[in-house]
Amino acid sequence: MAGVTPEGSQFDARQYDAKMTELLSTDGQDFFTSYDEVYDSFDAMGLQENLLRGIYAYGFEKPSAIQQRGIVPFCKGLDVIQQAQSGTGKTATFCSGILQQLNYELLECQALVLAPTRELAQQIEKVMRALGDYLGVKVHACVGGTSVREDQRILSSGVHVVVGTPGRVFDMLRRQSLRPDYIRMFVLDEADEMLSRGFKDQIYDIFQLLPSKIQVGVFSATMPPEALEITRKFMNKPVRILVKRDELTLEGIKQFYVNVEREEWKLETLCDLYETLAITQSVIFVNTRRKVDWLTDKMRSRDHTVSATHGDMDQNTRDIIMREFRSGSSRVLITTDLLARGIDVQQVSLVINYDLPTQPENYLHRIGRSGRFGRKGVAINFVTRDDERMLFDIQRFYNVVIEELPSNVADLL
Repeated sequence: MAGVTPEGSQFDARQYDAKMTELLSTDGQDFFTSYDEVYDSFDAMGLQENLLRGIYAYGFEKPSAIQQRGIVPFCKGLDVIQQAQSGTGKTATFCSGILQQLNYELLECQALVLAPTRELAQQIEKVMRALGDYLGVKVHACVGGTSVREDQRILSSGVHVVVGTPGRVFDMLRRQSLRPDYIRMFVLDEADEMLSRGFKDQIYDIFQLLPSKIQVGVFSATMPPEALEITRKFMNKPVRILVKRDELTLEGIKQFYVNVEREEWKLETLCDLYETLAITQSVIFVNTRRKVDWLTDKMRSRDHTVSATHGDMDQNTRDIIMREFRSGSSRVLITTDLLARGIDVQQVSLVINYDLPTQPENYLHRIGRSGRFGRKGVAINFVTRDDERMLFDIQRFYNVVIEELPSNVADLL
């Protein structure tokens, strides 16, 4: 299974690389500048004392690869395109860059961060607040599914940073509840996801309303060519900081597959693993919302405790479920890709792909949930006969070998 390339494999690495090379070579040379300085410690980056205090209090000790290269150019006010895998600290990179540059005397919105989902926007807001704790930063998450009036009230009382989803942010700009006059930093997080989710037009519309002299940061785990093209339109000689795809390793995360042969045998396999799941915090990914509901019912009818979340649920319900999961009162969460990037639960040490993702890139976002910042984690992929090609693609895309699951899975956790 591992050695052969199946016919018509969906992901074509050569094509992807060729398109990237073409984009970067045509006029890429004069478009990008590279930045190679590496800082081994946060202390060496010239950050303000109170920001350092926040960074250390948050539990960071040594900067990750992206932080070693990415924080300083952002702090210098340069436009940046930064690519690195999920869970390597991109959020803290741009949060630090923003916090370093704010004028705290001025209670006006000076930085705008856009993210594709509410969960991720709220997660960024938390990190920004925590890192800026000693600086007295005021941050507000502007997301759909919450009261417009409440948003307007908070914005009018004054904030330094707005983190939000494109729809609600555009709405607030249009109503003039969010004043763009002082915004000088604009960050797109998970840019690949924003563009594929159809926010492209909204992002352009928002950009039109912002001051013309503005620093732009684009952060993403994967940089599809479309994402690079959009950056040309509104970035000025950006510094490109790239953790190459074959360095997108999922270090510290052991990856296995279980050969379940047929779709209908997955459930038994999952139930066999349930005891192992419940000793740790686990996330189970399926590909559709309906399947989340179906699997949840099946598990509960067998007296297994599980939580479930997907995009059809209202925000309030999702928040409550995530709170239970974060607090550990529920230990097994069933969900879809939509929420993969917003789940930052420090204790998740097991991810099960009940369904393999339909795109190789999403594999990273799913299993990057476990073992964040160099902790151990385990990912188990359920593979039917129809999935062999996808498993092959994933192995090739990330340059990994995924082995068959040994029987002592509990010992690995």
